[in-house]
Amino acid sequence: MLTYEDCVGLSELTDAEIEAIAQHEHLPEIIAAELGNYLVHDAAGVPMLKRIILDDIQIAEHRNDKHKALQLKLVLKHFIDTHPGKTC
Repeated sequence: MLTYEDCVGLSELTDAEIEAIAQHEHLPEIIAAELGNYLVHDAAGVPMLKRIILDDIQIAEHRNDKHKALQLKLVLKHFIDTHPGKTC
């Protein structure tokens, strides 16, 4: 049986990236890991993941949650750094 950590490892995403997907899509993290795994391996999915993180940043900024916005900006930077050439 796969654990959550196994699923994260297979997805090529970090816990924070999966958390951003879960928050944006209102999904449990295990389902977000599966969705993220699908999207990260699809050329059209990578820009969608970037947009999800950007949307989460905007929501945090709108709520004036500077700490969360900064955290998500770091998540976005890591995502772009680890998926070069795949993001728009």
